[in-house]
Amino acid sequence: MSYRAPVSEMVFTLRHVAGLDGAGAVSVEDADAILTEAGRLAGDVLAPLNRVGDRHGATLSDGVVTMAPGFAAAYKTFVARGWNGLTADPDHGGQGLPQVLDAACTEMWNGANLAFGLCPLLTAGGIEALAAHGSEDLKARYLGKLVSGEWTATMNLTEPQAGSDLAALRTRAEPAGDGSYRIVGSKIYITYGAHDMADNVVHLVLARLKDAPSGTRGISLFLVPKVLPDGSENDLRCSGLEHKLGIHASPTCSMAFGDQGGATGWLVGEENRGLACMFTMMNNARLGVGLQGVGVAEAATQRALAYARERRQGKAAGSAEASPIVAHPDVQRMLLTMKAYTAAARGICYLTAAALDAAEGPEGKAALDRASLLTPVAKAFSTDIANEVASLGVQVHGGMGFVEETGAAQAMRDARILGIYEGTNGIQAIDLTGRKLPLNDGATVRAQIAAMRRVAESLLKAADSDLGHAPARLRAGIEALDRATSHQLASLRSNRPEAALAGATPYLRLFGLAQGAACLAREALASRAALKAGETDPAHAGRIALARFFAENLLPATEGLAQVVIDGAGFLDDAGAVLTG
Repeated sequence: MSYRAPVSEMVFTLRHVAGLDGAGAVSVEDADAILTEAGRLAGDVLAPLNRVGDRHGATLSDGVVTMAPGFAAAYKTFVARGWNGLTADPDHGGQGLPQVLDAACTEMWNGANLAFGLCPLLTAGGIEALAAHGSEDLKARYLGKLVSGEWTATMNLTEPQAGSDLAALRTRAEPAGDGSYRIVGSKIYITYGAHDMADNVVHLVLARLKDAPSGTRGISLFLVPKVLPDGSENDLRCSGLEHKLGIHASPTCSMAFGDQGGATGWLVGEENRGLACMFTMMNNARLGVGLQGVGVAEAATQRALAYARERRQGKAAGSAEASPIVAHPDVQRMLLTMKAYTAAARGICYLTAAALDAAEGPEGKAALDRASLLTPVAKAFSTDIANEVASLGVQVHGGMGFVEETGAAQAMRDARILGIYEGTNGIQAIDLTGRKLPLNDGATVRAQIAAMRRVAESLLKAADSDLGHAPARLRAGIEALDRATSHQLASLRSNRPEAALAGATPYLRLFGLAQGAACLAREALASRAALKAGETDPAHAGRIALARFFAENLLPATEGLAQVVIDGAGFLDDAGAVLTG
């Protein structure tokens, strides 16, 4: 079974959750046409390489990294068809399309082939960071080739001794006297740090200048290319490839800078302000990783559903012979859980991308704050459910899911990294509670909850037998989120951050469930309106049923999560005794 992009569902979500109405930079018809073409590339070119990449992986020999068979050719096709710079400025060769459209494409690339999709994802972040903070000379020299995809970009943060603690990094930079700097140090976990798909790799590297302030206040960002402007090789190399649980075809490199005295680099932004510049890239990447989660979950769901329709075992009620397992209630429960989580995560990610688009218009800062609030939820909730959905996919396959030939096991292995890189999901939860809830003294999160309430009110007004208990469950889930939000904000305001952080992870899950349910409810309302208008597309009834399933079977967890957030911090008093005993 090969991945096929769910274009009609994507367009429906773009319209009725993200608000794509054709009034902006692209019409609904154009969006449908663009995504249809993207879906062909994902399904016909990238998806067939997914298993190939998993089996062969990337290899390192004599300092050269070679991609799995077919990857270099696929990348050339990807670039030649213009998919690398969808949202980039047309002045640099981009197409200037909305973030929401790029979000749908990002989901496709990663649903078809997660290991491949990482390369353009990192390059997109590099483009955004350089466009926002680079000098005119650097932008003129590098942006065009990054936008076209002729060159690729990386993000160099992590060091062996530092992990997620960027304050502990030791890579150093010294002025060379000609406007450039000499970079010396080591980085690990550098995705696509070296490969044979492009002629140049542009590294964005965090490093310290001499006498810089300690901690994160003393970090600067440098552009350090593999190939220098005069065509010579820079003083950097891939010193090793990690042997990983999954994403085998994505080269995860250890990078050495300055073995021969110092790699040449150029400052991006201001001295000692590198972390702010890098966060431009990281925020782009965090939404992208959330979309990776949606893509992996979609692919796992497609695979499990296809298997369940073919595999016959046992007799369903009313059947005289062996039935496809899709007819059995518990298998139906698993498949509906997979579909519902995937659709909810898609809605959250597209909603986040839409907020980024809105931030470029009259709404400005309010939309940017909304995007900031939603980004950690999009990243963490979507990647958590990717792991859960991939695991359910193995379960649906039964014993065949535990062997490699079905591909279900690969999805589970590949998905595991998503909650770890670009800031672990625990860090996302800390970011949501500690930094994003206090935005505008809590007004941003209150506005988001109010928007969810409006959806719940609309669903209550439309209440009918096809919605079951969904309207009441949605209202209860939003009220649970409201209570937990009040607790978190009160803990922060009363200078009890440890109590708020103890509940940060369950709070993020609670937020994701409520927001995801609201997204599905909006789709259900749009489908009901379409059916009343005479449309006969059977997908409408399916969307209504999926929203009801989510509300009645998954959303009730919000009540328990709210109790954990509000009452669960007592473990802080006992954890030491338990964990050291």
